Amino acid sequence: MELTVYLAGQIHDDWREEVKSLAKDRNLPLTFVGPQTNHDRSDNIGEVILGKQPGPFFKDDAASAVNNLRTQVLMQKSDVVIALFGEKYKQWNTAMDASAAVTLGKPLIIVRPEELIHPLKELSNKANITVETVEQALDVLAYIYE
Repeated sequence: MELTVYLAGQIHDDWREEVKSLAKDRNLPLTFVGPQTNHDRSDNIGEVILGKQPGPFFKDDAASAVNNLRTQVLMQKSDVVIALFGEKYKQWNTAMDASAAVTLGKPLIIVRPEELIHPLKELSNKANITVETVEQALDVLAYIYE
């Protein structure tokens, strides 16, 4: 049985590649999907498809529409969602994706550092499990196969 895992979280570093590499090293039968990780592509996709917009608000709105559609399709096709809350970047998109997973009834694993326990307490309460490392998240997925 192969599971599809949506990797929700910031797109500014290579944490997704770390998760994929660790899963491969453990021979876990997982397929990974997630948001568009090319930041420029994500920011500009609305204008690429719909044409030049009249201002920054409309440019962001057009890009958001396309990105939200992409996220919805890929998340609905996923079996489980891992939402990584890191320490370095603003985590608005991570919170939105984790909330969407809860709304869709998708099993949700939140990865967050200890210092984010308080600000994420309500969301963690809605998740299936909250862990502190991506290794622990993969331990949870590996347990499915035992």
